[in-house]
Amino acid sequence: MTAHERAVVRMARARWAEDLVASTYQRDGYEIIARNWHCREGELDIVAVLQEARVKTIVVVEVRARASNYFGSALESVTPAKQKKLRSAAKKFLAKQSINYSAVRFDVASVMGVKIEIVRDAF
Repeated sequence: MTAHERAVVRMARARWAEDLVASTYQRDGYEIIARNWHCREGELDIVAVLQEARVKTIVVVEVRARASNYFGSALESVTPAKQKKLRSAAKKFLAKQSINYSAVRFDVASVMGVKIEIVRDAF
């Protein structure tokens, strides 16, 4: 398999994982308001809103598609540098939106095969 073919397969796996995670959040009552949002600071895979009583929480979800945990878990792969980029991108995203919210939460979702593991409030 060529490098280009491997990249295409990797991108397809990532897209499939993001679709699976987004549908899981929707099933759990979240509203997806953005996917693959880009800015200079980075990319936000999924941005969702959870409305509970009077509390509206913005949830930024970093999706990791893994073939195995051989090189570490999905949570371990979100380094402090990546966390900083996600926070900066989320700050820019929220500045461009007209959303009233009470809190912001960062989740990490790992997809291995069809198994999803979500770490809520990961950082």
